[in-house]
Amino acid sequence: MVLEMKVPSPGESITEVEIAEWLVQDGDYVEKDQAIAEVDSDKATLELPAEASGIIILKAEEGDAVAVGQVVCHIDTSAAAPSGASAKKDAPASVKKEEPKAEVKAAAPPVENYATGTPSPAAKKMLDEKGIDASQVQGSGRDGRITKADVLEANVSMGNTPESANRGHSRTKLSMLRRKVAERLVSAKNETAMLTTFNEVDMSAIFELRKAHKETFKEKHGVSLGFMSFFTLACIRALKLFPAVNSMIDGKEMITYDFCDISIAVSGPKGLMVPVIRNAEELTFKGVESEVKRLAIRARDGQITVDEMTGGTFTISNGGVFGSMLSTPIINPPQSAILGMHNIVERPVVKNGEIAIAPVMYLALSYDHRIIDGKESVGFLVAIKEALENPVEHLMSNDVKKALEL
Repeated sequence: MVLEMKVPSPGESITEVEIAEWLVQDGDYVEKDQAIAEVDSDKATLELPAEASGIIILKAEEGDAVAVGQVVCHIDTSAAAPSGASAKKDAPASVKKEEPKAEVKAAAPPVENYATGTPSPAAKKMLDEKGIDASQVQGSGRDGRITKADVLEANVSMGNTPESANRGHSRTKLSMLRRKVAERLVSAKNETAMLTTFNEVDMSAIFELRKAHKETFKEKHGVSLGFMSFFTLACIRALKLFPAVNSMIDGKEMITYDFCDISIAVSGPKGLMVPVIRNAEELTFKGVESEVKRLAIRARDGQITVDEMTGGTFTISNGGVFGSMLSTPIINPPQSAILGMHNIVERPVVKNGEIAIAPVMYLALSYDHRIIDGKESVGFLVAIKEALENPVEHLMSNDVKKALEL
């Protein structure tokens, strides 16, 4: 019996996926539930498990865009499992690929016509700028037409670049996920009135708290006391004080949420992913750190689901882990604001009229000026600064052990 495997639906709004990588080869014997392919949707990369055991016959190539419900492979379930250590079996004769021919015929010389040796408009402009005669350039375009690349290579061969210089390049197709991210970022820049406001935070108080309690916290809860819990809880406090930041535009209306679903930008094997901490306003330091760890591991292992990245009312992005000093994060639509964290550097600051050295982090809040005014955006960022510089009062109600559940 031959089973037709179709692409399952990764989510309600997804109608097409892309075959990112086949994890098996044509003719392999696969076990039921074995991961046979990785597929990219516009939201996540997912594994495609085999629906039955048998010999697999691939019906799509890597890089192909396939519709949800389309057949991507056949599994011959009547085939017996191979004996021995090898799990690979020759494909049936009807599906065996032909071996490449030993002899390869030489390519026929290009047919000369009116286009041969004629530069394209862009190439002609470059020839004029560089003072190169078209007769000195060998055209590689259609029918021998001279392209921009031909002019660049001719320029190099005429002594403008050392002969030993590497002039190679590669071309890689963007994944569906990366293309969707690009579309969303361009959309956010073009369709929102995005502005960014900045501030700085003295992280001394948080450093002292972590130094005093991080070991006990980790021993009791099994997770580290990191910066994300402080920043998440500081953002929740600020969102309650400035609810317009926890809003988004829907046509001619503004939707303001009573809950805080915090999106956190994490780096995964396929690029940036933004899983969501649901109802973060109900979580403690332990709860936030546990959820951040869980989502980060799932993103790293490529197990994050579409549902885990859907929604979110506010985003936190930590570019500081990569060494960023300052940046202007782009809003994650349809949200109205995003907070950018950066690296912590010891800098001179004034305390009580004297210069002191303190660990300082720059913060950036990008926001949609259509629904968030300058006063609200600045006030929101100042509220975060207040909470981070005095966490015992603003985030722990003056009871550190109770807040950390020690």
